[in-house]
Amino acid sequence: MTDLEPRYLRLLLAYPADYRRARGAEIVGTYLDLAGPDRRWPSPADAADLLRGGLRQRLRAAGAADLIPGVRLAAVLAFLTATALAAAWSVLELHPPPAEWGVPSAGPFISLGIGVWAAWLLAAVVHAVAPGRWTRRAVALALLFTAAVVPVGALAGLPRPPLYVLLPQVGLGLVALGLPERLPARLRAAPLLAVGAAGLTGVNLVPRYDFYVSYYGWTAEQILPGAAVVLLVVVLLLGAGLTLRADHRGGWALLVLLTPIGLLSVHVLAGAADGLLNAAPRPGWTALAATALVVGLAGPALLPLAIALRRRVRGPGPVGHDTRCPTCGAHR
Repeated sequence: MTDLEPRYLRLLLAYPADYRRARGAEIVGTYLDLAGPDRRWPSPADAADLLRGGLRQRLRAAGAADLIPGVRLAAVLAFLTATALAAAWSVLELHPPPAEWGVPSAGPFISLGIGVWAAWLLAAVVHAVAPGRWTRRAVALALLFTAAVVPVGALAGLPRPPLYVLLPQVGLGLVALGLPERLPARLRAAPLLAVGAAGLTGVNLVPRYDFYVSYYGWTAEQILPGAAVVLLVVVLLLGAGLTLRADHRGGWALLVLLTPIGLLSVHVLAGAADGLLNAAPRPGWTALAATALVVGLAGPALLPLAIALRRRVRGPGPVGHDTRCPTCGAHR
């Protein structure tokens, strides 16, 4: 046995035990036949392929083969939301208050956030011309810019968007990393249409040189919860339509999107926790931080619970006899 074979066997642990016993030798043999004679370690592509395959088979064994298609649906909706918000925030950045007011700004922009939103708008363009791997790289770059603006702003002493604006963008971006490889042309162009619509809306709503047009105040209390409501309604309607066709992708997409929706609604949720139930709740920073932490922990915890519940309802069954397509989740 070469050094390469046991390393492939360790990666094979990603698969269920029954599946490994039935097909493990065949899988490892195929990878060994394709590997070069001097290779000692599995290539990154082989490792990723084995891990993806193992996850897919575990989901099929749990009766949740439609989870991956649900994640892809959630990724499309999250990307649409993230790029539309980036367009709205870009319009906001272009309207700093007059210099005589003495409000800190980043040159001709309100804050350093203009670089973050430009990265997200670039991702929308990349998605239209090169969906798949290049789009995921563009989303990863936008996520890096979103996270980096916090330390950069602190080091440069320049204003940046508040955390309650950046955190939902990070949540949406992490989900958007699951974008599918191939999409119809109309869906590839959808982020650009969302960007255009959000930009035109912002141009019409944002008055020039208005001090109250900033990331604070009405932006947190109206734009972010409004985006959460729109995203929730869209995924519920899609889920209902798919469920009528015995397709449960919408339910999984809703579970995946619960965390971004919760982060978009932090002000509303924190206001309710503070007992400030009015049209424009203004909770304290402690309540905002605690609410964001609860949302960030509770949302991801629901997904494994739902998978365990699906497995319990489905009951044990032989591996490889799932009647759903592992790619789209539809009945075969």
